[in-house]
Amino acid sequence: MKPQRHKYEYKVSPNTAAAKVVRMVGAGRRVLELGPGPGAITRLLKDNACLITALEVDRKAIELVGQYCEQIHSCDLNDPEWPSRLPVGSQFNAIVAADVLEHLYDPWTTLRRLHALLDPEGFLVISLPHIAHGAIVASLLAEEFEYQPWGLLDKTHIRFFGLRNMQRLFNDAGFKIVEADFVVKAPEQTEFAKHWRRLPPETRQALSANPFRTVYQVVIRAVPLGAEGGSLQLTSLPVPSPTEASYSIGARGNRIAGFALSFLSLQTRQKILRLIERTGIRL
Repeated sequence: MKPQRHKYEYKVSPNTAAAKVVRMVGAGRRVLELGPGPGAITRLLKDNACLITALEVDRKAIELVGQYCEQIHSCDLNDPEWPSRLPVGSQFNAIVAADVLEHLYDPWTTLRRLHALLDPEGFLVISLPHIAHGAIVASLLAEEFEYQPWGLLDKTHIRFFGLRNMQRLFNDAGFKIVEADFVVKAPEQTEFAKHWRRLPPETRQALSANPFRTVYQVVIRAVPLGAEGGSLQLTSLPVPSPTEASYSIGARGNRIAGFALSFLSLQTRQKILRLIERTGIRL
């Protein structure tokens, strides 16, 4: 019996970390994906003819993502023995950790262990949330640091990084950043919009002087320090302007979706649109 395939086709908005990760990995790679969850990125990598080995701790997620993987192993990346779950001599063209390192007690050691798993031309593709987003600064000014079910202050986050911290994270682990892309959101588009709106206008203006205030996530491609070529500094990169809404509804469903949303309360519409932002799904 042939395995049942999903019956729904959907696209990923280009301003999501998932889309940027898939672009950086490219097609036809042997990929190790750390913490794939239910497989949003894994499915797209498979569609790009990648062969994926995955390491995942959640049993329900393993059941979902397994259909996209050549191999999948159950393990906790906080366990120092996690590399032993892979077959001896395993090496990959690309290693992906999308919004994973912030959940680990020791992401520095985790990164160092990846050297042995890369083939000579291999690279990492990592996405990380940016703790210095303007909306977080606004929250701190309001004496708030409230964890959320998802987002920048996901309640399962253990580590937090600004751009310079991300740079040192890779350098200290023996890697250099060769490509990076920003996922941008205006403070008003985030889960902390209320704190931004409550700031006095002069305070918002002062915070707006920070060119990185709209950087929500950073997607990074890195190679070992000894690899040929130069590196880049995250703080030297230009930041694209956030669009009016970072979610995108496909042209085919735009009028229908807009019409349906118009019947919902403002609070419900905001919840739905934040969910669309989070998943990157285009209907």
